[in-house]
Amino acid sequence: MEDFFKRAKGSSGKLSILKPVVKNRILNEFASALRENREKIIGENKKDLDYAKEHNLSSAMVDRLLLDKNRIEAMVSSIELIASLKEPVGRVLDGWSVDSGMSIHKVSVPIGVVGIIYESRPNVTSDAAALCFKSGNVSILKGGKEASYSNIVIATIIQDVLEKNSLPRELVSLLPDSSRDGVDKLIKMDRYVDLIIPRGGEGLIKYVSANSTVPVVKHDKGLCHTYIDEFADIDMAIKIVLNAKCRRVGICNAMETMLVHKNIAPTILPMLKKEFDKHKTELRGCENTTKIIEVNPATNEDFDTEYLANILSIKVVDSLDDAVEHIKIYGSGHSEAIITKDYKNGELFLNAVDAACVYINASTQFTDGGEFGFGAEVGISTNKLHARGPMGIEGLTTYKYKIYGNGDIRS
Repeated sequence: MEDFFKRAKGSSGKLSILKPVVKNRILNEFASALRENREKIIGENKKDLDYAKEHNLSSAMVDRLLLDKNRIEAMVSSIELIASLKEPVGRVLDGWSVDSGMSIHKVSVPIGVVGIIYESRPNVTSDAAALCFKSGNVSILKGGKEASYSNIVIATIIQDVLEKNSLPRELVSLLPDSSRDGVDKLIKMDRYVDLIIPRGGEGLIKYVSANSTVPVVKHDKGLCHTYIDEFADIDMAIKIVLNAKCRRVGICNAMETMLVHKNIAPTILPMLKKEFDKHKTELRGCENTTKIIEVNPATNEDFDTEYLANILSIKVVDSLDDAVEHIKIYGSGHSEAIITKDYKNGELFLNAVDAACVYINASTQFTDGGEFGFGAEVGISTNKLHARGPMGIEGLTTYKYKIYGNGDIRS
C-alpha cells in the first residue's frame, strides 16, 4: 500500500506541468470515452444493482446507485463543462510590493494528492477524477463496495485515456484495498496524501474526522429545512417544498424538516398534506401540526434525523426567530430555505442562518455543483474553513506566495 501511495504522489509532477489546453483536451477525451463505453458501463452497473437487490439495499440507495443512458450522459456533460471552465491553477490572486522593493504574488496552486471517500454514487468517480485533474490534483478514490463494478469500469476508462496520452495511470486511482483497513491506511498517509474528502453517512464522516492524520474537509449530513413564512405565496410554497422533498428523497440536499409559521399553517398544511399524499410521503408533525392535519407525531429524534427517504418532519413555529432557532439546534450547516414575499424577513433569514447555502424562494435541491455552474462537485462541504458548499475546482486549490527579489537580504 505504501508503494501505491508513493507512486500516486510521484505522479503529481507530470500533472503539474501540463498546459491548460492539454488538460482540457484530455478532459474532453475522458468524456468521449465514457460516452463510447456507455453500454459497457451500464452492463457493469447492472451487476451492482443485482448486488443491491440481493442484499435488500434501500430504494434510496438503489436510486443513487443506478446508471442509465441519461445519467451517463449527465456525467459526460459534467466533464465537458469542467473542461470549459477557466483555469484554476496559476492565477495571481493578489500582488503587491513591500518596502524592501521585493514583489510578492499570491498564486493559486493544486493541493496535491486528494483522497475521496464516498458511498453509493458511481458518478462521483468520474466527477471527482475530472475536478481533480482540472485543478492539477492526483485523485485517490474510495467508493463503496455496493458500486464496485461501476467504479472500476469508469476509473479504468479514464486511466486508459491517461495512458494513451503518456500520463501515469496513478493520476486517477481507485484505492486498491477497499476494506476498513485500507481506509485506515489512506487517512493516515499524511506523508503522501494532502487532503481527505469523506462524503456519505454520518458514521463515515465521524470516523474519518476522528481518526485521520491528513487534513479533512467534511461533507457531512444534509439535514435541510424549508421555512414557510407567514407572508409566503401559497402556490409558490407548495411548488417549492414538493420539489425540495420529493424530486429525489435520497440526496443530501433534500428537505428533511418543513417549518411553517402559525398564521399560515391552518391554510397551507391541509393543502400540503393532499399534495404529499399523492407522493406517498410519510408526514410526522409536532403537536400543533397534529391539531391541523392527521399525521404521525414527531419526536425530537425525528427533527434530528436525516431520513434520506420519503419521510418529512413538520413543525409549526410562532415566528421567524423560532424558525431560525430550530435550525440552529438541528441544522447540519448544509442548505436552508425561506419562502416569503417579505423582503425584510427574507434578508433576516439569509443573514441569521449559519449554513453553507441559504435560499429565498427556491428549493434546497439546487445545492449542487452542476447547478452552481461548477460542472460537478467532489461533495457539499459543511466545513467553515477552506471550502464551503459545493466544492469544485477552486475548492481543490490552495495558494503559495511567489516572492521576486533582486539580491535582497534582511537587516
